[in-house]
Amino acid sequence: MYCQCLNFQELNLLKLLKMNKYSVRDLKLLSSKKALIYLLTQPNATISKTLRYVKYETTLKKLQIELIKLQKWVSDNDKKVIIIFEGRDSAGKGGAIRRTIEHLNPRKIRVVALPKPTENERSRWYFQRYVNYFPSKGNIVLFDRSWYNRAVVEPVNGFCNENEYLSFMDQVNDFEKMITDSNTYLIKFYFSISKEEQFKRFNDIKNSSLKKWKYSIVDSNAQELWDKYTLYKDKMFLKTNTINAPWNIIEADRKINARTQAIKTILEKIPYTKDLDLESDEIVFSFLLNEHH
Repeated sequence: MYCQCLNFQELNLLKLLKMNKYSVRDLKLLSSKKALIYLLTQPNATISKTLRYVKYETTLKKLQIELIKLQKWVSDNDKKVIIIFEGRDSAGKGGAIRRTIEHLNPRKIRVVALPKPTENERSRWYFQRYVNYFPSKGNIVLFDRSWYNRAVVEPVNGFCNENEYLSFMDQVNDFEKMITDSNTYLIKFYFSISKEEQFKRFNDIKNSSLKKWKYSIVDSNAQELWDKYTLYKDKMFLKTNTINAPWNIIEADRKINARTQAIKTILEKIPYTKDLDLESDEIVFSFLLNEHH
């Protein structure tokens, strides 16, 4: 009698439970609204992919609530935070940044993605254009690519000369020491992907009407210049992986793992008050606000 009352989805979940392939918790996740939407909207969705996605979304929400606490701690204690996102083209830096800031107060956080420098900027001290965007007290700034353009992208693609490159490498560690000595937390991420994964993502971008604008001349040369990128990347790590500003390497072939790992690293590196009491309305408002955009 009970089984006659079950809907089609519930019957399928009971079958999976009898197969001992999934736990009761897994089945609860698979019966959620998020899981159903994913199954109906994703062309290649499977039960295992759907479960992985829903677990990711559940973990992500918990991490984002911690980020709200972290931001409040930064604001209340007049701290300054700089987070830089580096990596090969199409490594997933932008996606990780979006998930990081998704529910944070936009008045206290900024994402900086600078275009090609102007002639006026090129005539100044190299680091000046980045310093202009450094955070004031109580604020967080995320750089989607940073001054490390000069360590890898510029020399690989011929956008700077040898003297400019060597000058940067001589100055960067002292520059970052000045940052960390000025009561500023500096977190450096490098998103690492395989050559095969980059090739796949480039094809996805080129074949997408919504994403093809992202594909640049630099992207078109990235596969051919792979080994040269590797050479300069290794030089960068060897020279600039310092005690006060170490690199955090994120394995990024699987995007959802890379995003959660980046957020976990931010939460680990900044000593915010983890048991900070937040008004429940503050958290609910933050998540509802995002849903309406």
